[in-house]
Amino acid sequence: MIAILDYGSGNLRSAQRAFETSGKEVVLTSDYEVALKADGLVVPGVGAFAACMQGLAGVRGDQLVRERISLKRPTLGICVGMQILFARGVEHGNHEGVGVWDATVEKLEAPILPHMGWNTVSAPGGSSLFKGVENESFYFVHSYAVKKKVGAIATMAHHGEDFLAAVEDGVIAATQFHPEKSGDAGLHLIKNWTDSL
Repeated sequence: MIAILDYGSGNLRSAQRAFETSGKEVVLTSDYEVALKADGLVVPGVGAFAACMQGLAGVRGDQLVRERISLKRPTLGICVGMQILFARGVEHGNHEGVGVWDATVEKLEAPILPHMGWNTVSAPGGSSLFKGVENESFYFVHSYAVKKKVGAIATMAHHGEDFLAAVEDGVIAATQFHPEKSGDAGLHLIKNWTDSL
């Protein structure tokens, strides 16, 4: 069973429909125990870093993510749900994140923000998340990102400058783009993740 964490952020219904295409049971939940015991946990996120982090803390989601990592249970962050997994973000001031990776989510230096629309990613060899969609385009909506490689496998993209489009690091993975809005390539990536559970 896949749990999509409901903490007041994210287009949960479209995410639920996308993950259901994998053939797995999918539930929307803010229940700590249900989310902890799920085969896979999805942490969505839309909006500003601080608001998402506040909502996450409201359902003890920060603690939940850390506990799932310690129990070796897979977790996938999406968009701002990826950003809040980092140590800090600077959108509207300095804010602490969950701290899975020691990096800062910073404003992109680009002629047009937000970075909105389709962009190609450059997935390195050995990526299980991007297997079969290594050089496809995915749908992004963001103005902030991490600008360095972190984790075991880092996938980069470019908008004004290089930024981290996805990370795979043991049981935790994350995408800056929205796989649920990325057509067939996004559904393929979701299936890659759910098949790994």
